[in-house]
Amino acid sequence: MNFDAIMAPVGHALSAHIDLVKAAVLGIVEGFTEFLPVSSTGHLLLMEHILGWGDDSFGKSFAILIQLGAILALLTIYFGRLWALAMQMFTRWAAARFVIGVLLAFLPAAVIGALAYHVIKSTLFDVRVVCISLIVGGFILLGVDRLNLKPRFHESTEFPLWMYFGIGLFQCVSMIPGVSRAGATIVGAMLFGADRRAAAEFSFWLAMPTMVGAFAYEAYKSKAVLMHGDLTAIAVGFVFSFIFGWIVVKTFLRFVQRHSFSVFAWWRILVGSAGIYALYFW
Repeated sequence: MNFDAIMAPVGHALSAHIDLVKAAVLGIVEGFTEFLPVSSTGHLLLMEHILGWGDDSFGKSFAILIQLGAILALLTIYFGRLWALAMQMFTRWAAARFVIGVLLAFLPAAVIGALAYHVIKSTLFDVRVVCISLIVGGFILLGVDRLNLKPRFHESTEFPLWMYFGIGLFQCVSMIPGVSRAGATIVGAMLFGADRRAAAEFSFWLAMPTMVGAFAYEAYKSKAVLMHGDLTAIAVGFVFSFIFGWIVVKTFLRFVQRHSFSVFAWWRILVGSAGIYALYFW
């Protein structure tokens, strides 16, 4: 009797279950971190490195593909406001102006992301880049949070058009893994005069076209990888990303009304420093 032949199916089944557990963990990380100024992509790359699940093309694409769960969580919560905006954008200038503002903010990242896609994926998706970006971004967030800023804008729907475009330029920096899309847009909005809540809320609005665009572009570019990848793992990551993304979106704005961003800044510094230590000294 061939013992290896008997145990091989057991080994394959166990491996498949372990992969689903990893997908669930990564989905939780994605959902928790996507809308916070801590860099979901950076945390996912670090977790993939720890779990040994990010060295192939599928692993590198997984982090972006499971964002769909967090996107749908955000769209579900904002559905009523999105529907009202769609109904009013052709009859009310305020609604049309805000839609134009979101598109202006989305434009820089869309152009640069499409032009620099291969450079970003091949060069910047590196755990060392992530760790350094987390630490530097943490100190920047601390510094901005402690500035004596005088907020002039308290509603994310009423920023000047130039301000929307300026925030979009800040968002481009977040193409470096570890910087954080939410963090870059929040810092940009606050430096331009938004209060913490308005800055955080606009990061939600800007996330909608940005994340949908990034997901669609990644799915198109990775269609060959997806055909041979583990779609069940993506589905598991998607479900957990949706659940925990929904929780964060429902609670984040209430949190920033009462607290500063310092807890997120120190978290970034702690995680980045731990990553550097593990890479070079462990």
